[in-house]
Formats: sequence, structure tokens, C-alpha cells
Amino acid sequence: MSSLANFDPDVAAIIEKERLRQLNGLELIASENIVSKRVLEAMSSIMTNKYAEGYPGKRYYGGCEFHDMVENLARDRLCSLFGAEHANVQPHSGSQANQAVYFAYLNHKDRIMSQSLTQGGHLSHGSRVSITGRWYSIFHYGVDPETEMLDYAAIEEMARIVRPNLIICGASAYPREIDFKAFQEIAETVDARCMADIAHIAGLCATGHHNSPVGVVDVVTTTTHKTLRGPRGGAIMCSKEDAVTIDRSVFPGMQGGPLMHVIAAKAVCFKEAMQPSFTEYCGQIIRNTRAMAEVLADEGLDIVSGGSDNHLILLNLTGLSTDGAHLTGLEAENALGEAGITVNKNTIPREQLSPFVTSGLRIGTPVVTSRGMKEEEMRQIGHWIARVLKDVARDKNSKKAIREVKEEVTALASKYPLYPEEI
Repeated sequence: MSSLANFDPDVAAIIEKERLRQLNGLELIASENIVSKRVLEAMSSIMTNKYAEGYPGKRYYGGCEFHDMVENLARDRLCSLFGAEHANVQPHSGSQANQAVYFAYLNHKDRIMSQSLTQGGHLSHGSRVSITGRWYSIFHYGVDPETEMLDYAAIEEMARIVRPNLIICGASAYPREIDFKAFQEIAETVDARCMADIAHIAGLCATGHHNSPVGVVDVVTTTTHKTLRGPRGGAIMCSKEDAVTIDRSVFPGMQGGPLMHVIAAKAVCFKEAMQPSFTEYCGQIIRNTRAMAEVLADEGLDIVSGGSDNHLILLNLTGLSTDGAHLTGLEAENALGEAGITVNKNTIPREQLSPFVTSGLRIGTPVVTSRGMKEEEMRQIGHWIARVLKDVARDKNSKKAIREVKEEVTALASKYPLYPEEI
């Protein structure tokens, strides 16, 4: 950072503040992770200097021979990692990967069935505030009101009524394992395509800790920066038969020049995900999540669906109330943030509040697992979360638990570097 610090100390100082925030706190955002120094090195490389519109062997600019090599390497590694027939690694994000699939297969006002945003879905699956919700006709399924899990019989019944052109499975706040085969079979009964968005659980799917939709559903989208622990970006996997359609939809359909420095970093992260240590890491994510969920449940907190099968926990805060006003997700997020524990407010099934306030909290373990923490630390963090939430629920002006937990959080974080040896 010496060159940046000398030229632009303002930006360098902000970056350093963020480094210290990550180092001294506990990041429990389910959609975040820590990239390796190898990934950072590739991402900050001179590969960023080149325009490489097109695909390997078919570029619109000269001088792309080495960019062809790194993109082919990334595609081959992603296919090998998931057992895919074809991969496109150019999408700038998971949302753009999703939009490329829609652009490939759908027309304006075609029908999409997807999981409701308030019940675990994602903005890019047809939310009214997203272009996807305005451009297509969206029909949302949710979770069973009793179990708070997906009801595949109800989803099939809805599909027979709606007759969608595309069914989307995959979520951003669903703590249970998803049966991708069931979704594909439902899609086939109504002559629809099926797309699985595994942005959150891609690392778990790649390592066998969650069933994989690759080769099961028609097309799979993902991000590379969540449980895959790579750079921020997206990717699409599909059959050889759909390869040309998908590639044309990404470029020139949705994007111009790909970010070649990010694609180089994606290639690195795919190689990392092939290592035995990464498989163990993903298993530890699940063990950590379950350990924390058990403590939160023992503390009397309401866990949506009663537990977790993956990397995240969804808390229902409506039971934490004082004088009839329950603790909101926004209040819980702010209180825990002051204590050095970063989480995010989240909607829950039967949500009554706005997405800017919410009645829930989403908690994820990928980052703290990357730092080397295990079940014992998760149990301690679970107790801290409960301690802060209960104290603030009793008195929303109280700072007692926040101050006490902040000291303990800082002490724990100091024992775990951002970059352990295996990362």
C-alpha cells in the first residue's frame, strides 16, 4: 500500500480502517467471506489493463492470447469442480448471471415462479423493486407456515396453475437443504425450464456438503464470493446444448468487456476449492452453524425452521419484546454492530415490517470459519448474540451488554488472523 498511501493517503486511510474493522470484529454476514492472498494478488494484477470482449479464440481486440488462456483455465476448473459440461465465467455478479439466463430463455412478460423475497428469495428472482419484477410476470411460492420449510407438493400445485416458463430454485435466506431434483421434476411436468441459483451454497455443493443441482436442473447460476471464497463475481453452468445460447446471452446480450483480472482470480479460487482443505473447511462451516444454532435455541431465541443445514441461521425476533413492541431486525443489527458483531437485518416468513426494518436477523459462519474458528467459538458467539439481544429488548437504550460483549469480541478476534496459513 506504500505507493497508494504516498499518492492518495485519504483512500489508503479508509482501506486501513476497513482492514482493522474486519480484523477486530466478527463478520457474520452470510453472503460474505475472506479471499486468500493468492486471490487478492490475481485480482490486483495487470490483467485489468486489457479489453477482451468476446470469448477465447473469438475476441474483438488483439493481444488477448494470455487472457484466452486464463479464461479457459477458469472455465475448465469450474467444470471440473462441479462436473459441468459448460461454464461461463464472465458475469460480473450473480444478479447479472441470473439476468443472462432470463434473457436467454424468456420474452417480455413470460411467467417466472420463484421463492418470495420475504420468505428467503432474492431480489433478482423477480422482486417488484428489481427490473426482473417489472419485465417478467412473477409468481412467488413461499414456505410452509408451520414448518417454515419448502413444501414441494404445494409448489407443484402452484406450477400446474401458473404454467410458468421458468422455475427458479435457490435462495438468499433459507437455512435448509434444497431438493433440486424435485424442482426439476416439477418444471418438467409443466414444460418449464428450471434454474438453480446456488450463489450462497456453491462451496457446499462443490464439496458434497449440500446436494448439487449441476447436471440435475437445466441451468445453474452462482456467485464466486460467498462459500466459494473467491472474488466478487458470477458464473453460469449449463449443458453443451445450451452453451451457445448462454454465452451469447452473457456477451453481447448483457455485458461488454469481461473483467479479466477478476476472471484470473476466479481461476485461482476454483483451484483452491479443489483442495482437500477446502472440503474440510466447508464441513466446518456446517458444524459451526449447527453449534451456534443450538446455543441460540437453548437461549430461547426463535430460529426459523428450527435449525440449519447450511451456512446460515435466520432468527425470528418477534418473541423479544418489551411493552408489546418487539425488537426489530434493524435494532438488532445496530446493537450487535456496536458490540463488534456484524450481521444483517432480514425479512422472515409472515413478515409484517418493511425490508428496511424487518422482524428477523440473518447470521452466517463462512467468514469466522475462514479465520479458523470452530464449534467452541461459535457457542461463545451465540451466547454473546443472545446476551446483547435480550438486554436491548428489555431496554432499547441499554448499552451495558454491548460494552461488555465488545471487549470480549475484540479479545477473541485478536486470536484469529484474517489470513490463517491454510487460506
